[in-house]
Amino acid sequence: MRLVIQRVSEARVEIDGVVHSAIGHGMLVLVGVQQGDTLDDVRWLAAKTAALRIFDDEQGVMNLSVKDVDGKVLAVSQFTLTASTRKGNRPSYIRAAGHELAVPLYEAYCDMLSSLLGNEVMRGVFGACMQVSLVNDGPVTIIIDSRLRE
Repeated sequence: MRLVIQRVSEARVEIDGVVHSAIGHGMLVLVGVQQGDTLDDVRWLAAKTAALRIFDDEQGVMNLSVKDVDGKVLAVSQFTLTASTRKGNRPSYIRAAGHELAVPLYEAYCDMLSSLLGNEVMRGVFGACMQVSLVNDGPVTIIIDSRLRE
């Protein structure tokens, strides 16, 4: 699984011009599920996301987690994170998991993260054409791939 985590002052998802989900201060997490991903990947990424210290403490040092700052999380599925651009100019999505794997793992990630944070993770709609808006705070953007853990 691949995540792109952005520290935001606000973020929202619109579908057909209607706001589906919105948050203030917190994280926008784009979630890409690949073939072969498992619940072990989900558990590791949910724990990593909850503990990630990308928010400033009193000294202006990124030393606090989203939970520490009472921030919110908006998680949006995004299969394009699995793209391969090695050959040619058209990205290949052959590594993207199909709905039968991707939907349950995306939902499990959101549920586990909600449990770890003690509040609801707002969500996009899997497979929908969404317009995602955000104000990246910093900017701070972190990429995490569960296949690159050490």
